[in-house]
Amino acid sequence: MGKEIALADVMGLVGTETGVSDWITVDQTMIDAFAGATNDHQFIHTDPERAAAESPYGGTIAHGFLTLSLLSAMNFDALPKIREQTMGINYGFDKIRFMSPVKCGARIRARFTLADARLRGAAMMMTTYEVTVEIENEKKPALTATWITIAQFDPKDRPAI
Repeated sequence: MGKEIALADVMGLVGTETGVSDWITVDQTMIDAFAGATNDHQFIHTDPERAAAESPYGGTIAHGFLTLSLLSAMNFDALPKIREQTMGINYGFDKIRFMSPVKCGARIRARFTLADARLRGAAMMMTTYEVTVEIENEKKPALTATWITIAQFDPKDRPAI
């Protein structure tokens, strides 16, 4: 992504869209690899012929958790790097909703809006993002989520408030 911001500037971005990722194609190879990693081989994900014949989707679809797991890559692609950050931590989600299936071959991207940013302790900033994963040429998103992350930094870099 290339953009960088100072830790002291993060709180000023609350309420704004802070990044949009590039498109990612979700193909059968990716879906099959995720099925293997999670041992979730339900036919709607892994059997294109059966999914075309028996599901309402006309073919296979990505696991909802595959779409969710791609947020890490989309985050890295879309959001500016905090200059002073030494480590990022996935803290969790307050809300996740799977709104629409991602059909095999579809392209998805994420939009990130910074909903909250607050300092925690001497060396952490907790950020909350409202995230929407869009499906190219579809009206409904694949998912929406409230995602909480933590940026760890050296205490000497803590901004004055």
